[in-house]
Amino acid sequence: MLGREKLMIGCVLLLGSALVSSCGNKFTTEQKQDYISVINEEGAVLGYHPESGVKLLTVDGFAFKDLNKNGTLDVYEDWRLSAEKRANDLAAKLSLEDIAGLMLYSSHQSIPGAIQGFGASKYGGKPFNESGAVASDLSDEQKEFLKDDYLRHVLITKVETPAIAAKWNNNAQAYVEAIGFGIPVNTSSDPRHGSDSYAEFNAGAGGAISMWPGTLGIAASFDPSLMQQFGEIGSIEYRALGIATALSPQIDLGTEPRWSRFDGTMGEDPDLATDMARAYVDGFQSTKDEGWGFESVNAMVKHWPGGGPEEGGRDGHFGYGAYAVYPGKNIKDHMKTFTEGAFKLNGKTKMASAVMPYYTISNGEGEAVGNGFNKYLITDVLRGEYGYDGVVCTDWAITKDVSAVDKFEGKSWGVETLSVAERHYKAIEAGVDQFGGNNEMGPILEAYKLGVAEHGEEYMRKRFEASAVRLLKNIFRVGLFENPYLDVSETEKIVGNSEYMKAGYEAQLRSIVMLKNHNNTLPVKERKKMYVPQRYIAPSTNWWGIVTPARTESPFNMDLISKYFEVVDNPADADFALVGIKSPDGGVGYDRADLEKGGNGYIPISLQYSTYTANNARETSLAGGSVFEDFTNRSYKGKSVMTNNVTDMTLVNETKAKMGDKPVIVVVHVSKPMVFSEIEASASAILIHMGVQDQALMDIISGKVEPSALLPFQMPADMLTVETQFEDVPRDMKVYMDEDGNSYDFAFGLNWSGVIEDARVNKYR
Repeated sequence: MLGREKLMIGCVLLLGSALVSSCGNKFTTEQKQDYISVINEEGAVLGYHPESGVKLLTVDGFAFKDLNKNGTLDVYEDWRLSAEKRANDLAAKLSLEDIAGLMLYSSHQSIPGAIQGFGASKYGGKPFNESGAVASDLSDEQKEFLKDDYLRHVLITKVETPAIAAKWNNNAQAYVEAIGFGIPVNTSSDPRHGSDSYAEFNAGAGGAISMWPGTLGIAASFDPSLMQQFGEIGSIEYRALGIATALSPQIDLGTEPRWSRFDGTMGEDPDLATDMARAYVDGFQSTKDEGWGFESVNAMVKHWPGGGPEEGGRDGHFGYGAYAVYPGKNIKDHMKTFTEGAFKLNGKTKMASAVMPYYTISNGEGEAVGNGFNKYLITDVLRGEYGYDGVVCTDWAITKDVSAVDKFEGKSWGVETLSVAERHYKAIEAGVDQFGGNNEMGPILEAYKLGVAEHGEEYMRKRFEASAVRLLKNIFRVGLFENPYLDVSETEKIVGNSEYMKAGYEAQLRSIVMLKNHNNTLPVKERKKMYVPQRYIAPSTNWWGIVTPARTESPFNMDLISKYFEVVDNPADADFALVGIKSPDGGVGYDRADLEKGGNGYIPISLQYSTYTANNARETSLAGGSVFEDFTNRSYKGKSVMTNNVTDMTLVNETKAKMGDKPVIVVVHVSKPMVFSEIEASASAILIHMGVQDQALMDIISGKVEPSALLPFQMPADMLTVETQFEDVPRDMKVYMDEDGNSYDFAFGLNWSGVIEDARVNKYR
């Protein structure tokens, strides 16, 4: 008998619905709506499209997919073997172009594609609304990069419905199954479980997807088991949408309070964030207690070696935020969430399957280039010191060109003068396996040629195969080679079902922190009269240049709130006021107008509402330098900035003046730490949240649920302590103390009895 590598077909299979073949075979087949399902007895469940050219091979009574259509069972097609063996076998068979395609990670894809602007796509050469296509069809661009560029990792964003996502998945999988070695699409997503504040939760009702607080909100529960529950539910919903890789969690340590991505972290404490990171990855990657399986989702943890310590809080998506700094020489705390959390799982998957370095140049840590090009941080530290052998994928667009420090273009910090191909080669030499946001294999093939010229063909082929093995293992382990298809009716039952919606809502309740409750203002148990002032929202422009005009609106869903309290228009008629605001929006730390006036362009980022002047900022920045600047000192000392939402402060204080001695309850949606001194005295009670439904807030305010969450970060006393703290050091600020003598410190929170002192506080504080 031939070895397992090249077993011939043992008997002929006649396809049919739930038909057992007549020669003692151990499987049944069933025709589904979009594919054929094959169930092996005590073995793998297979799925393939009847028109892809794939046939079944029968060996030892079991069914296998002949993905490369050569009539024999190759090692990579044998589901009885380990992912390691299968990946090595397939990697050795792949052409250079096949491997280059695996090393691509697509730009953002919406389903269906946008008609114009960001994410725009064509269908038969026409915009979607003119094409006659249906929402689940592949766009022209998708067909091109799947077929011509061999791309197999697709990042999806907006989907019209879960059913459309499932149908698109089936269309994409059938399309690639017919090509070459039949490598399936590994679809991924950024986090998509956020809460719609205006939506109403009804027990027993479902939704588009379960709604949870962000990871910072779940961290406020101080309960890693809640984070793991989120991961377990989130992974099941992801797989039902066809998503097999999560571009998450963001496990950067939130030690720099001004950073715009602070709300995506799990707080600033290394121990809490490490436990939360481990729980998240365990939840997403493990199928129950079995380890890898059909409910598993690869977790791509980000951003190595920790994107939190941005100098001055400026973000690395732009050249003005290109530098991470370590004034406290504390990079180890930032690595801890990876090395002690995501890389030391409790579950059988052992470690996160992928890592994304951040855009930043980690000042003083190896060469002064972005982390995706830094061989010291990737090869020497990540792979060498910590033994990590999973996929390293760049953040999006690090190899693309950029023309200024404030342009949202490429993010090639430190290598701006290299060619696109040279940037790819430098990243590969640093230890990178995959390029985020690149749909075209051309630059990778050019990088290969550069490597051959320097090291020779044998070296580069071996280097490319090493990346191919890592990438393929992540596809094998989640079962995509066996069955990448979805039963659309099952998708509709799974995603956003009532059980998952309930779990998400309960997590929201556990994420709301009560900071102040003067004279036991809360709960308001009786159906009293409530005044809710309108909130002004200033005009704004996002990273993509999309302008949102100014508007005035209610900060809450008034129809929902009116089910709890009687809403009145006149403060004089109200028993209490409810004011909804957001934490200060202090800008991005750069202003071209300052540059045009003769300055360096750098300005402060403020965590207070009123105008802030940075008299205590550094005279000389710790890092700086860009090909687009003729200076290196990025100091903003002495400059002033006004918060975009200063009217939120005015709203609280004016409402207090209107209400007199009657209570004012303030609800703050926080995205990062803030200075409370400007509004705290006007508030009888303060609740903060990191993204929840209004209904969850009402359940707390009305006393239906007791608050239990704790601060996963410090609230600074003033901007002086913000300026003098170290970007890389946790919990090093003087914290705000309110009129009741409570300090808004890490692990602080109130319940109806007062300051919470429990096992969670004792463990982490």
